[in-house]
Amino acid sequence: MSTSLLAATWLSSAASGFREAFYMFWETLWALVLGFALSGSVQRFVPKEAMRRRLGNHGPRAVVRASGYGMVSSSCSYAASAMAKSLVARGADFVAAMVFMFASTNLVVELGIILLVLLGWQFLAAQFLGGAIMVVLLALVGGVVLRGRLVDQARARLAAGSPEHAHHGEVDDQVSEDAERPVEHPGDAETASLAAWSDAASYAVADATMLRKELLIGYTVAGFLAALVPATTWDRLFLHGHGIWTSIENALVAPLIAVISWVCSIGNVPLAAALWKGGISFGGVIAFIFADLIAMPLILIYRKYYGAKLTIRLVAVFYGVMATAGLAVGGIFSVLGIVPTTRPAQISPSHFEWNYTTYLNFVFLLVAAVIYALHRSRRRLGGGEGLAFDPVCGMQVRMLDAPASYAHDGETTYFCSDRCKERFVANHGEGASPRPAAVAVSLGRPAPSAFATAIDPVCGMSVEVRADAVSLDTDGSSVYFCCEGCRNRFVEAAGAPGGS
Repeated sequence: MSTSLLAATWLSSAASGFREAFYMFWETLWALVLGFALSGSVQRFVPKEAMRRRLGNHGPRAVVRASGYGMVSSSCSYAASAMAKSLVARGADFVAAMVFMFASTNLVVELGIILLVLLGWQFLAAQFLGGAIMVVLLALVGGVVLRGRLVDQARARLAAGSPEHAHHGEVDDQVSEDAERPVEHPGDAETASLAAWSDAASYAVADATMLRKELLIGYTVAGFLAALVPATTWDRLFLHGHGIWTSIENALVAPLIAVISWVCSIGNVPLAAALWKGGISFGGVIAFIFADLIAMPLILIYRKYYGAKLTIRLVAVFYGVMATAGLAVGGIFSVLGIVPTTRPAQISPSHFEWNYTTYLNFVFLLVAAVIYALHRSRRRLGGGEGLAFDPVCGMQVRMLDAPASYAHDGETTYFCSDRCKERFVANHGEGASPRPAAVAVSLGRPAPSAFATAIDPVCGMSVEVRADAVSLDTDGSSVYFCCEGCRNRFVEAAGAPGGS
């Protein structure tokens, strides 16, 4: 074959893969916006303050609570693993913390919406049924296997070195004090508050930013698999036509594919769609979706958190639970006669069409614009108090209980996980100050700009002296605040009249 013909063939194949990936993304765009919007609202308005102190064991009630807390948390696998680590370090039961991690990646609403749009209602139902089965299995098996000296050693190591146990500087002390106050988030008593909704919008934008790489990789790889991998490849990898042995082999092999795929969170749903198109069993697809928590990057994170020996146990338990849940769901759906009997010839449309999906996409693009506008305006609306953005992944975190932080020259940067902190420090050096444009500070404490700055006398944050800043004129001078909440507290404490 000539070089030019080979190049033309390669370009044609690449174009097919990218085209399939784009239309797969277009088919689910409205669902992504809806999922992130719902997730942001839940994270902002559902209280989670009692989480750590209510997970002291892995009894039925604690397991139910852990599952509920996980369902209202972010769907990012990395953030879920970091939060579970924080729970363990602060005294939560190890198994209950792992249940929380399972629920936060497998029982969240955005995952269900994408499954519904891309694969159908049966997969949505299987997600929640299988998720419940996994939680029960993990509580039972984990209570026997994930205990003893290895867990005690891991907890001691985390407690000794955990940054969330030692806040850095006066600003963190102030944040800790503010977090105990009922006015931690402006608008708690009024869910219609624009400040509260701007925080919810920021959670949604931050989650989308945080998962952008996983989604990009997931859609791209799935597009190439669907367009270019011949059916014979899947036939060699997964058994067909052997009854129960097909189901067992598919459920056992699918999680191993997830391990080497390096794609976590909802980014593995497009890959699952490609596997379903390729011929894997229904239970195998479900096992693959559940296995996002044993992708190789996360296994390396577990090793660092808990040590090699406990990680081996942990991954073995996770693998067994995921494969068993996938097999069980496949069997239950088969008995009920609701396993899908047809597979798509293609996962997404091959060309642009004016249909209900297109109209929904345009509607939700407008919704996304509103969400982004609220996010951009939250300082002006009085939101952002006690919140910060991870400069590496873009996730929004509460400064009070951020899983990791980095202090230098009186400036503290907050991260969603140790993984992001390590990347930040590696890029900037232990002795270097954080880059002003990227430092993850609360929106009440912005990065340096052309404006002069002042110190909020209530929370100690640095704010820009500008015309639209929240301020108070007193005794011939102006006092500047990060938000309306701090100004109101200052007025109440000083008995001063309201200002501008």
